[in-house]
Formats: sequence, C-alpha cells, structure tokens
Amino acid sequence: MKRNIIILIVCIASFSGFTQPSTNSYGSNPEAGNYADVNGIKVYYEIYGSGLPLLILHGNGGSIRSQSPNIDYFKASYKVIAPDLRAHGKTEDPGDSLTYNDMTKDINDLLDKLGIDSCFVLGQSDGGIIGLKLAMDYPKKVKKVAVYGANIQPDSTAIQNALIEWGYNIIETTKDMHQKRLYTLMKYQPRIEASKLRTIKAPVLLMSGDRDAIKLQHTIEIFKNIENSNLFIMPGATHFGGYEKADLFHNVVNDFFTKPFSKISTLDYFK
Repeated sequence: MKRNIIILIVCIASFSGFTQPSTNSYGSNPEAGNYADVNGIKVYYEIYGSGLPLLILHGNGGSIRSQSPNIDYFKASYKVIAPDLRAHGKTEDPGDSLTYNDMTKDINDLLDKLGIDSCFVLGQSDGGIIGLKLAMDYPKKVKKVAVYGANIQPDSTAIQNALIEWGYNIIETTKDMHQKRLYTLMKYQPRIEASKLRTIKAPVLLMSGDRDAIKLQHTIEIFKNIENSNLFIMPGATHFGGYEKADLFHNVVNDFFTKPFSKISTLDYFK
C-alpha cells in the first residue's frame, strides 16, 4: 500500500494536470485558439468541432494540452470549448489572490463572451470543482456536469493524508513562486458546504477512482448531497482514471450526456 501511495505522489509531482504524450497541437493551435478579456485578465481558449457546446476543464497544474484525449474524443460530436484556467497555460496570472471563485467567474464570463447560454461541462480534479461551482453559482449555464476526482474541502476528510503532507512540504520548500501559488490554492480551498451542493439542479455525474487521491467516502458524501446525481467509481483507477481507462471513461461520460437523466431505485422493480 505504501508503495502505491509513493507511486501516486511521484505521478502528481511530475505533473498535477497529467499530460498524455500527444502529436496534436492542443494548447498551442493558432487556428483554434484565441484570447478573451474577462474578469480583468486575458483567458486563452481553443474551440474544436461543432454541435452542442461542451466545456472541458483541466486540473491544477494542467492546461488545454492535458485534456488532449478528451478533446480528441468529444470534438467529433460536440463543439468543445477548452480554456486554460487562470494562472495556467497561456491564461494570465495577475499575481494576486488565486481562488476557485475567481476561476469560476472567469469561465462564466468567457461563456458570455462566446455567446453560450448553456453547455455540458466535463471537469477533472480542480476542473471538477469549478464545474460544480458553475452549477451552483451560474445554474442557467449548465445543462449537465460530469466531474472526476473533485473535492469540496481541502483537508483529510477529503484527501489522502500522505498527499496532504506532501503538498505542504512542496509549499514550504519550493522556490518556484508560481508552483507555490497553485499548491497553496489546494491547501486552503475549496470550502463548499453541503447546503450549497443541495442547490444544484442540473444533473451531475460524480466520478472517482477506487484508488483516488480523493477519499471514496468524500465522493459519496458529495453524491448524497446533490439531488440529481449519479455515481461512478472506476475500478482499478487512481486520480487519473480518465486517462488510465480512457475508453471506459469516455463511454460513461458520453452516455450520461446523451441520455435523459433518471433516478432509478432497486425498489422500482418490486412495486
């Protein structure tokens, strides 16, 4: 077990956003990319495909490029909007406070700039947190939201202890001020109360790996507090299950997006 935790830590240390090797130009494609002035900063984004809009949000330390497998898959059926989050990739870092509230407002304002009234949302890790906050703070913007490896608290009730200790050590020892800002964000945020989750009306698909950095019970608690939600625990998967088992991940998410949401119960079969 200890060996598995060490391996996971090394993976996250290598790159929090988890970038898959790729020959595409996602994240640096002048034909698909542009900047938008929103919420006091310049946000970089790229658009691919056509159809119903799908917003794809990367995790902490990631970028558009880290979402390459998801863009590849979903651009065939959707109009994919993939931004670099505040202080990530090519999007500006104003150097002041970095909060999930600001990042969520950035994305809402970007959608306004693009004339998108509502969309599907797919978010991984921090992108999942922002996806949930979009559904809470700007409910009209979200048709459905699928999140993988999201947390609503930054402490040991949500995150594996070994990873918390490792993150604290990074903050104390790194000389990279940008890296320190990103890890400090995760140290103190998010702090979302269960009562706020209960205000979400859009259908939500909550996903996690059975060997995730986010504790399984925490994901289940989020699921229990969102009325219109389904839960998917990916077997044999870590915090990066969307990449480790991409085919399964894409099939589950696409099924959720394309089919009408329903809340079924085993008891329905006995009526």
